[in-house]
Order: sequence, then C-alpha cells, then structure tokens
Amino acid sequence: MAKMMGPRFKTCRRLGLNVIGHPKAMKRATKGTGRADKKLSDYGVQLLEKQRLRAYYGVMEKQFARYVDEAFSSKGVPGEALLFILESRLDNMVYRMGFANSIRQSRQMVNHGHFLVNGSKVDIPSYRLSPGDEVVLREKSRKTEMFTDIFSSNILNSYPYISKEEENFKGVFLRLPNRTELPIVINEQLIVEFYSK
Repeated sequence: MAKMMGPRFKTCRRLGLNVIGHPKAMKRATKGTGRADKKLSDYGVQLLEKQRLRAYYGVMEKQFARYVDEAFSSKGVPGEALLFILESRLDNMVYRMGFANSIRQSRQMVNHGHFLVNGSKVDIPSYRLSPGDEVVLREKSRKTEMFTDIFSSNILNSYPYISKEEENFKGVFLRLPNRTELPIVINEQLIVEFYSK
C-alpha cells in the first residue's frame, strides 16, 4: 500500500505550515525555507495549497484526485465536501479521537487491526465513517500500555463532532463537522480552482 514517507519536519518547512501537528515541526523554519516565501504564480499558490491538504491527511495523489472527483459530483460546495470526505477517513478519526499521536501512527494502528468499527474489525485506513459510527480499541489491543496511555493522555483534546468514553476506549463520530470546526489551516477554494482548469 502506497503511503507518504520521508522526513516530516522537512515537509512542514517546505510547505510553510505545520501539517503534522508536532510542536517542534517548524522550529528550524526560517524565511526562505518554504515554498510560500518565494514569489509564486496563481497556479503555484493553488498547487501549494493542494500539497498542504494532502500532507495534512497523508493521502497520495491518485487517491486525492478520486476524492476531488467525488467532491465535485456531490450536491454540496466542492471544497467543503472534499474536506468532509478526508475528515471522515478511519485513520484520521482514530487520530482525532486521541488513539494516536499522529496520522502516520493511526494509519499503522488501523492497518494492524487494532480497531472495531460498530463491532466489526476494520483494517483499511481509507474506510469512510458515517455519523453515528463507533470506533473501539480491541480488547486484545488494550493490553498494550502505549495505546491505552496515548488515549488517556488525549482524552481532554476533543472536537464537537466526536464523543469519547475513556473507560470503554471508545470514540463516536457524532456528525459531519462544520467547516469552522475543522482543525486545519487551508483555503479549499484554491484547491477547487486548481482542479477546475
């Protein structure tokens, strides 16, 4: 399965944005290290924004293009529809619910089959959750101290569209988020313009 590899901090500096959420990611960033520091054409600005969004969710180009097609054919606003598709991926929800400290870690945990979605084992990171779906850390996986410690330490970090139960190691995707509730710094309209050409 293809996945985004390579140095994460370097990617953040190049994109000029902390897309991985690590507090030290931009420590060595100086003026001139990011693409945004250079004079960019309209196309360059749109491309940079697309690369930033891809990096936020750790999605490869082909898969991202499929999500864009789906967003354009949806009834809603294409930019927001794209964000909601990406946000409802299982690997992202595992990260948002606090089971993992990064998207990469959550993807690996999902791949290794540590989670049940509505009582069934799911090991596909791109699995799309629907409002009301429950994500639970498997009984066997609760014996791994690292997993339980991460969830307990992240229990207070919450989003209005997610509920968490610490004692049951469970998270529920309550509803689709509003655009303002998404914890990402992105101008999705630039991405829509990029793909509208």
